[in-house]
Amino acid sequence: MAAEPKVAVVTGASSGIGKASAIALAKAGWSLVLFARRTDALRETQAECPHPDKVLLITGDVTSEESVIELFQTAVQRFGRIDLLFNNAGISHSASPLDEISLSTFQNIVNINVIGTFLCTREAFKIFKAQSPRGGRIINNGSISAHSPRLHAAGYTTTKHAVLGLTRATALDGRQLNVTCTQIDIGNAYTDMAAVNQTGALQADGSVKAEGTFDVRHVADTIVHIASLPLDVTVLNFNILATTMPFVGRG
Repeated sequence: MAAEPKVAVVTGASSGIGKASAIALAKAGWSLVLFARRTDALRETQAECPHPDKVLLITGDVTSEESVIELFQTAVQRFGRIDLLFNNAGISHSASPLDEISLSTFQNIVNINVIGTFLCTREAFKIFKAQSPRGGRIINNGSISAHSPRLHAAGYTTTKHAVLGLTRATALDGRQLNVTCTQIDIGNAYTDMAAVNQTGALQADGSVKAEGTFDVRHVADTIVHIASLPLDVTVLNFNILATTMPFVGRG
């Protein structure tokens, strides 16, 4: 008898890395629950999946506890279980010296990048713990900035360091429950967010230089690979970046 298709929840699935990863997972046979704020953009992602009927679209905001709870309840009602959560939803802020970052800007990026990731992780963890067979995998979209910051990116850097801590805590809390967690740290995959780096990115010495990028499909393929591993295998951290991007000895 053929194995039942596995089920993945992907946040921020309307564009960029989330969209590419969702399509790649669908092509690999996964059933999908796609979550983002823009219904029309989610439909565009769904249309590029080989079996749109196996793709459930839910519009909502990762910063809303009520919305996130409803996301996971609806996912289980539709598919019966969840095997993977890709915490992809996130934002950056415009380059600003630390003393010029407003409280509202800082709070907004914390709410989306940290609170949103926590809420989705918590709800997925509950389901992984209770379902049979028990277990599941979480992949958090971190950043190279979780290890080495860019200049004038204090808010973004802070949140990605926090996600790294949550990743490790989740892996530890899930160790005896067949729940594992990965952080994928991506450097300059070509998306709308990273496109500016091709023309000029602010360097540690204050200069502006063009940086290399790489096709986002390689990130999507990596997500599919990690997701395909058995739950007794953990990839705790995975770095993938353009070869010419300054990271080791950034600047």
